[in-house]
Amino acid sequence: MDGEKIQAMRQEIVEGNIEKTMLKLAYPLIINNMVQVLYNLTDTFWLGRLGTEELSAPGTAWPLVWFFMSIGMGFATAGFAFVSQYIGARDYEKANRAAGALYSLMMFFAIFVAIFGLLIAPFALKFMKVTPEVYPFALNYIRVIFIGIPFSFTLFAFNFLLRAVGDTKTPVKINMFTVFLNIILDPLLIFGWLGFPRLGVIGAAVATMFSNSVGSLIGGYLLFKGRVGIHLTLENLKPEWDFYARIFRVGLPSSVGFSTDAFGFVVLTRIIYIYGTVAFATYTIGNRLTNFMFAIANGISQAMGTMVGQNVGAEKYERAKKIAERAMLTNLIVLTVGTAIVVAFRAQIFGFFVKDERVLAESAKFVRYFAFSLPFFGIFSAVSNVFQSSGHTKKSMILGMVRLWLLRIPLAYSLGKFMADTTGVWLGMGLSNFLAALIGFAWFLKGSWMKRIIDH
Repeated sequence: MDGEKIQAMRQEIVEGNIEKTMLKLAYPLIINNMVQVLYNLTDTFWLGRLGTEELSAPGTAWPLVWFFMSIGMGFATAGFAFVSQYIGARDYEKANRAAGALYSLMMFFAIFVAIFGLLIAPFALKFMKVTPEVYPFALNYIRVIFIGIPFSFTLFAFNFLLRAVGDTKTPVKINMFTVFLNIILDPLLIFGWLGFPRLGVIGAAVATMFSNSVGSLIGGYLLFKGRVGIHLTLENLKPEWDFYARIFRVGLPSSVGFSTDAFGFVVLTRIIYIYGTVAFATYTIGNRLTNFMFAIANGISQAMGTMVGQNVGAEKYERAKKIAERAMLTNLIVLTVGTAIVVAFRAQIFGFFVKDERVLAESAKFVRYFAFSLPFFGIFSAVSNVFQSSGHTKKSMILGMVRLWLLRIPLAYSLGKFMADTTGVWLGMGLSNFLAALIGFAWFLKGSWMKRIIDH
């Protein structure tokens, strides 16, 4: 581990100007998120040229892929909390060991997930009540993505480790490269341009899998060469069972939280499909748009997570609380402005992706009944990030479950049935964001998260 570089970053994070440091950490993450969303929008744009069914395939596949990836994400979150808190406590040797343990754990786990995911995919899509016209596209897409899962997992681990250290620029450079590679490959493989095979929906999946694999290999190379603050060696990667147990203990609530969250979206997909392919296509585009707005809010939340983690490690709890409050206020303002823009230009935005009059009509309802909740979701995601970064993963797990299982799914389903229309589904989704934000903010103010998880 490059001591001087990390010392300087740590100094800034635990003692420097809050706004300036947060902006410095956040802007590469915001660019990264924007680029990621640009890729999703490109995918949606090209597949929309093939038809409404093809456009719905990735949207149908991702809740399932995300369900499996989210189990690993929980452990990555635990690794992040340990590495950032050890750095905050100036114990760089233990930070390196934690990094190695996380990386090897993710590799083992990814191979298991890839095999299991390939076997279960057809049954899962049937459970989701995917319409017959979308089913074959979604199944083909999902199979290709699962083959590349080990690379996606190790790329995740790389991003989390560097964020824990305070290096938000290197992952962005790699992610930008992989996304632009993806954007170039997308139309070539979907439509068979320049002599490439015409693969349709499978082409979009191959482009994603190949780009992630390249990014993962570059990230692995930098970690093992020690070019990025953290230096992994084969010694670091040896299974360290006592440390695995600690990552497991802290990571398990996060994994349960993320995966029940993701499974909730599998169930939500099933609920939306009750109303047909048009409703789901509208939801897919709407989701892409909200992701675009959240590119900024999530970047701020992630930067806040690095700062909260290291300040909690240094036992500067009041400073950590102040950092979190500044992040929440910024998110609220950014998302209020973003929501106003989407409401004003809804027809043009949805029309850009698909020229289906039925989808455009549905989008009016989606925006009217769901958009109001987005600024509140910014507060919810920041609170959740505070709990995870401080290592209090049970709190973020409970908060996520409340939003999805006690609020979103029951409200979307029952209001949809009660109104006998998608209006009820969109309204239920909006109310769940609003209520979960109020609950989360009240819990944050109690301050029970202000305690570190490392032994030092």
